[in-house]
Amino acid sequence: MDRQGEVDTSGRLAVARTWLFDLDNTLHDASPHIFPHINRSMRQYIERHLGVDAHEASRIRQEYWGRYGATLLGLMRHHDTDPRHFLRETHQFPDLEGMVIFDKPLIHVLRRLPGRKIIFSNAPRHYTDAILAITGLAACFDAVYSVENVAFQAKPMKAGFRALLRAEHLNPRRCIMVEDSLPNLVTAKKLGMKTVWVSAGLRQSPFVDVKITSATQLASCCNRLKIASKFES
Repeated sequence: MDRQGEVDTSGRLAVARTWLFDLDNTLHDASPHIFPHINRSMRQYIERHLGVDAHEASRIRQEYWGRYGATLLGLMRHHDTDPRHFLRETHQFPDLEGMVIFDKPLIHVLRRLPGRKIIFSNAPRHYTDAILAITGLAACFDAVYSVENVAFQAKPMKAGFRALLRAEHLNPRRCIMVEDSLPNLVTAKKLGMKTVWVSAGLRQSPFVDVKITSATQLASCCNRLKIASKFES
């Protein structure tokens, strides 16, 4: 038995856990302003670089999103797109700070959450760092993995998950993935992780251990996953 961990309020040893967090629509609300801007930028990128009209560009983007879980993966596989160029061109914002919607109480919740905390995002590093700085979340995390850090093997590809696990020397059975995307949680669950789905929808899934509507409800996850937490002290 691995003896590393925290002692809970009953004196029992709690095995150390590592939390892996998605960024967009998990820790902040990207739907109203940021995602429409990114989607438009991706469509325009496809128009320019594949020489198609707006309708065909939208079709291609949606097809690759549905097939691979990320537009970038489809463009790399079928069009030999340079991932760094694509990410740089599609993640430029005139006023990113004004576009971010974030619940500040989440910072307090994350600080009290037991175990290591790692960002695992399909977004590029410059954007990820900017969001963490704007929200004040940067100090809450022990490491940040953007899509560049996993050789552009974006979630839900298993290769990206495995790259992070190897780099951080993590046992997936001691990890908890917190995500808004169900396909990404399916991969996490198949690898042996516990899963937390951030979703306001009614859908349920056997690949989800706990479902919450907001990351600010993470305290309830500790109780439902039977993890000793600082929320109880």
